[in-house]
Amino acid sequence: MRVVLPGGSIGVLGGGQLGRMLALEAKRMGYRVGVLDPVAGCPAAQVADFHLQAPLHDSEAALELSTRVDVVTLETELVPFAVLARLEAATPVRPGASVLHTIQDRLRQKEFLQAAGFPQAPFAPVHDPRCVQEAAQAVGFPAVLKSRRGGYDGKGQAFVPDPGALERAWQSIGGRPAVLETLVPFKMEIAVILARGVQGEIRVYPLAENVHKRRILHTTRVPARVPERTRREAERLACGIAETLGHVGVMAVEMFVLDDDTVLVNEIAPRTHNSGHYTFGACVTSQFEQHLRAICGLPLGDPSLLSPAVMVNLLGDLWLEGTPRWEAVLSRRNARLHLYGKAEARVGRKMGHVLIVNTDADRALREAEEIVAALRAEAGSSSAQDLPPG
Repeated sequence: MRVVLPGGSIGVLGGGQLGRMLALEAKRMGYRVGVLDPVAGCPAAQVADFHLQAPLHDSEAALELSTRVDVVTLETELVPFAVLARLEAATPVRPGASVLHTIQDRLRQKEFLQAAGFPQAPFAPVHDPRCVQEAAQAVGFPAVLKSRRGGYDGKGQAFVPDPGALERAWQSIGGRPAVLETLVPFKMEIAVILARGVQGEIRVYPLAENVHKRRILHTTRVPARVPERTRREAERLACGIAETLGHVGVMAVEMFVLDDDTVLVNEIAPRTHNSGHYTFGACVTSQFEQHLRAICGLPLGDPSLLSPAVMVNLLGDLWLEGTPRWEAVLSRRNARLHLYGKAEARVGRKMGHVLIVNTDADRALREAEEIVAALRAEAGSSSAQDLPPG
């Protein structure tokens, strides 16, 4: 195995905020970074050494990137696994094509979990209209219908309260192949962030407790408020998934905690993850440095938590009346602002996040909510002041 030391070059497929933070950590450590992304001036390209502007499915552009770097990685699982398979013949690609092949199709991912014995909610495939009634008989209701490919932040999903609403829900997501799964009555959503090295070494970060609003991650609180046995079981399942897949790099495994404190696996993300943003400031080693260590064949870093923390996402809704007044964040000495450099703010689009560190996690959560509320209020106030007299 060839170790890629600082001074080497790293290629990143995808140029969003995860690629940006990965590039920032890589540059700090002395690496050169190249990014492949279709958008000029994308967040990662703003801090990288070079940018190849091309679609993620452009295998020729990806091959060009691979000739200029020592290892290739990704910031999104939307990269076609066939592109990775072609690159693997010439360049180390981590995670590999086989991991993406399993993960990026929701049905294939669930069948993998089922075959390996990992607990999850009941599910059934919906390939076409003829499958709708079969799926309704196999899955309990209420349920959620999710497109097999491409959905994120709630996109490509529909709530199905009863069997009679299933066909309408299927049409609402475009009438494309999907997975129907029972909406389990969970009391908490958690995420295990871990890293697995080339030699199989694994390091696990403190368990994250997530709250979603409008199916988009709103806050992450660390450490999660779960019993010790729940934490151990969640970590055991996540490590088992990473080992069974043969994954290399950071991985996030999202789970549901049920009323009896048992856990079910929800989804797997074979990359750095929004749930792990708290590590960038609250842990000895950020998830982004850890990912670099893993894919470069370096020893993995210490994932220990330096302080309880809360991360809150900043969505494009806060920009609708102009640039937010950042004094609401910067006036707090324990707040850390991350902006992603996105040119256009849209409702529901992740534009940045704030990390709040505090020895009291409950207080950190209150501060996070206060910051978002202040940004909303100031945006509304700014809008009112800017209106012409009427």
